[in-house]
Amino acid sequence: MTSVKVRPGESIDKALRVLKKKLDKEGVMKAAKARRFYDKPSIRKKAKSKAALKYRLKKNR
Repeated sequence: MTSVKVRPGESIDKALRVLKKKLDKEGVMKAAKARRFYDKPSIRKKAKSKAALKYRLKKNR
């Protein structure tokens, strides 16, 4: 679990920014967005192959 220690005199806004950075770095928010809705396995497979094709085309440029 991600946590941020707030020092005495430190603003809550700064602590929130640090927490958001940590969550983004760990990929927690991205994973939560990916699991927000259920995708059928066939749709997941199509999306994965589409992403692979996009990656290959980008790499060949």
